[in-house]
Order: sequence, then structure tokens, then C-alpha cells
Amino acid sequence: MAKVTVVGAGNVGATCANVLAFNKIADTVVMLDVKAGVAEGKAIDMLQTAHTLGFETQIVGVTSDYKATADSDVVIVTSGIPRKPGMTREELIGTNAGIVKSVIFSCLEHSPNAIFVIISNPMDTMTYLTLKASGLPKNRVIGMGGTLDSARFRYYLSQALNANPSQIQASVIGGHGDTTMIPLKRLATYNGTPVCKLLPADQLDKVVADTMVGGATLTGLLGTSAWYAPGAAGAYVAESIINNYKRVIPSCVYLEGEYGENDICIGVPAVIGRNGVSSIIDVQLNDEEKALFAKSAEAVRKTNQVLFEINAL
Repeated sequence: MAKVTVVGAGNVGATCANVLAFNKIADTVVMLDVKAGVAEGKAIDMLQTAHTLGFETQIVGVTSDYKATADSDVVIVTSGIPRKPGMTREELIGTNAGIVKSVIFSCLEHSPNAIFVIISNPMDTMTYLTLKASGLPKNRVIGMGGTLDSARFRYYLSQALNANPSQIQASVIGGHGDTTMIPLKRLATYNGTPVCKLLPADQLDKVVADTMVGGATLTGLLGTSAWYAPGAAGAYVAESIINNYKRVIPSCVYLEGEYGENDICIGVPAVIGRNGVSSIIDVQLNDEEKALFAKSAEAVRKTNQVLFEINAL
């Protein structure tokens, strides 16, 4: 009997909960929010689709009552203020660090064995904060960013190729930021054929550039952060954990020497199963990609340093 808690019933959290229920990933989904009535109302709204959509998942909405989250297998953290147009993920850190720490400790009190999936921004730094503040083993803390960025990379590739995104294999590593992510164009394929053989270099470079500002593009269009793809990405990670699928998912995980980096949470391909992160996959970066990854890690560390400056760690 799998149970998933989604903390934060805003656009991303509610979408994540809805995907978890509709795809029958968990038997029980708990949505928790600090704003009275929001999680409860959205839970009722979702449950009224159960017959139409054909699912039996129990959805529970609560206001700040962490007792309802007890014995969760997975906790997905979406809490915090979203980005506004022109705002970087890093600008969110002061507010969101306090929120995320409070959420993590409250959840652990009732679900000491849970695996945590972090969506809150700035995601790499919030993942690092979760790991360091909680003292959890590194396999139980996973940042969702690479899952989302890779989905966006596949979308832009599918548009350029006029192809089905499900037939495209493509990954994004590095930091979850407009200037720190690294779409691995060299390794992207369409039905087994490298996309670099299907698209001219300038068009492929445009796909990479569009991917890197994919979140900002949507923020500009919507007036706030996107939610369908981020919510679905969080549910996708949870599904791999609950069903022990052992999918290779680009994820923000803690490195101890892998990819030449230490003491950092950053996006790399990782095998995600019942115990969280079981291994990290080395995709053998070339010299150019290694340099980009080192630059990305440097930027993530600079953001992490803010945690120490504001005494969050």
C-alpha cells in the first residue's frame, strides 16, 4: 500500500497529486498546504473525477496537519514561493530555505523512512539543504530538476524533428538553471539515430538554447512558473521509486567524486528505485562537456554558499 505526500497544493503540487492518482501510482495521496481550504478543496475536486477517469486512489487534503502524512513512502516537496517574470531561481533562496527546512523536519517526524523528492526552487540548493540539514543518507534525497529539463529538451527536439517526443532519448545534466543546465546534444537520439545526424548544427544549437531558457519562457508567457510538466516530472520520479522501476533518470543527487565533483547536489543520470538512488551512471563526457559541467558545479556552489551566509546550515 504505497502512500505519497505532496507538500504544497499550488499549481505544481496539485498537478503532481493528480498525476499520481490518475496513473494509480499510489494508493493514498496526501496534499498538505498552509493555506486553509486549498488542499482540502483540490482533493475533493480531484476525487470527483475518480469515476470519470477510473481510479481508486484515496486523495486527502489537509492544512498544516503533518499527522496525516504519517508513514509516507515518498514525500514530494513543492513548497515555497514561485518565480515571477524576471526573477531568477537563486533570488528565491532566502524565503524558500526556511520553508523547506520546516517541511522536511515536520515530515520526518511522522515518516522517518520516507524518500524525499525536491521540486522547490532553487532546486539544486534546496536538495543540498534537505540532505545536509536532515542528515539523511544520500540515496533518500532526490532533486527533480533534471527530469523536467530533459522533458523540455525532448520537446524542443521533437518540434525540430517533427517527431513524437516518446521516440526521443535525450538528457540534461548540470544545475537546474537557465545558464547552468547542459543538454547533452551529442548523446541525444531519435529512434536510435543521433540527432546530430538529423539536424543541422545551427538548428540543434537553437534547440539547446531554447531548452536552457525553457522555464523562463513559460514564466514569461504564464506570469508564473510552469506546473504541468514539473508536476508530472515529480510523479514520474515517485513512480520509479514506488514500483522499483530502476529507471535511469537525470536527477539532482549528491556527488562524492563522481564526475569529478564532491559535496554537491547536481544533475546527473541516476538509477532510481525502491531505495531511492541506487547508483549514478557515468556517461563519459567529452572535454567540452566536462568543462561545462565544472562551470555548472561552480555556479551551483556559489548559490549553495548563500545557505551558509544566511545561517540556513
